Amino acid sequence: MKGSTLAMNKNKFVYTAFLAIAFAATFSACRDKRSTGLEYARNMYDPIAYNPDQPNKNFKDGKTAQLPPAHTKPVGFTEYDEFPNTLEGYQAAGVSMVNPLPVDTVNLAQGKHLFDVFCSPCHGTKGDGQGHLVKIEKFNGVPSYFAGSSSRGGEMKALTAGKIYHTITYGVNNMGSHASQISPTDRWKVVMYVQELQKQQ
Repeated sequence: MKGSTLAMNKNKFVYTAFLAIAFAATFSACRDKRSTGLEYARNMYDPIAYNPDQPNKNFKDGKTAQLPPAHTKPVGFTEYDEFPNTLEGYQAAGVSMVNPLPVDTVNLAQGKHLFDVFCSPCHGTKGDGQGHLVKIEKFNGVPSYFAGSSSRGGEMKALTAGKIYHTITYGVNNMGSHASQISPTDRWKVVMYVQELQKQQ
């Protein structure tokens, strides 16, 4: 009997202690609406690493986000300073730049895929300037590759590979730069496919 009574008393004590802790946690959370109550393993919420926008005493300027060292390039980065984002640069690219990729079914298929993803929402899957965003009137004035005129002069179907590449890299008018989305090699694949669209009547 004594053993069972002790066990019952022990269970009551544990149960009472649990209720007291639960009540205290609930009460503390209710008192401060912003409080999350008691937290277990707080270190899982507070990362050791600095966030990019946090002050950082490890650097002279006190910032976590640092600029890359001078004269360094990201892996795979291709310089394009020879043809600046000017009308003169555009014209020079049109004369000097030639697509380095062979025209084959693989490159054309990949170019079509990239065009469908990045270009067709405005230019249309057929290159007729009637993409989805044009049809719902988000944009207008998108020229056809085989019937329209370029805002920088000349017919769209006469645009050279270099001019198309330059436009993809820098953008023009409402079209933004796609240099951060499409790698230099993939840009040439898009150029290749656009030049196929130019042949349409």
